[in-house]
Parts: sequence; C-alpha cells; structure tokens
Amino acid sequence: MAAEPELLRELRRLRACVPQLTGALAADTDGKVLAGDTTHDEAEYIAGLTAGALDVALRLADAAGRGRASELLIQGEKGYVAAYAAGPSAVLTLLAEPRVNVGRLHLEARRSSARIRDLLDGALERLENT
Repeated sequence: MAAEPELLRELRRLRACVPQLTGALAADTDGKVLAGDTTHDEAEYIAGLTAGALDVALRLADAAGRGRASELLIQGEKGYVAAYAAGPSAVLTLLAEPRVNVGRLHLEARRSSARIRDLLDGALERLENT
C-alpha cells in the first residue's frame, strides 16, 4: 500500500505523544492490518476483533438513537483497548497501560484517526488518478 510508510510514521508519532501506549494498529474495516507499531504477537487477530467491535458499537449507537459512533473504549484489569473510526474504511486500534491518561488518549487518537483517514483518502485518490 502506498500510504503504509506515512501510516507507520503517524502511529509512531502517536505513541511518542502518549508514552503509555503499548501498541497501535491501523487496519481496514475487515481487520486487515495496514500498518502497525506494536510487539503484540496477535496484531491481525486484535485488528479483526476491533473492527468487528467498532461495527457493533456503531450499530448500537444508531439503534439507541445516539447518532453515528466513532470510537470505543474497553477497560480491562491490565489496561485499555481503544478503537477509533478513521473514516469509513479504516480503524485505529490502540493498546494502553492502565495508568494512561484517558483524556489525552482520546485527544491524540482523534487527531491520529483524522490523519489516517486523510492519508488513506489521498492514497485512494492517487490510485484512481493513475
């Protein structure tokens, strides 16, 4: 994919801004990893589960009359899994330590998901123009 180096740079920038992140993945909505900055052995599996979970969250928010959802946060006893829609075709998945500042996590992740959306849109536009 043409945008992979830029996606990886964005994931690394995000991890530098939020040091308590232990992993960051950009995936398509089918769960295929487009870029990852993690040492987690099951990145593809996590990306697939996250894409499915975000899809369920989107449908739940819609059914409950809450409008279009764009993110999901799961708190476990050993930390957080967060998912953010990055446009209609991608998902940003973050793994974080329990001590992460959740407000900072959301702020930086929202910026990154918008950047990832723009990078993927730009890559798609370049493909269509060739």
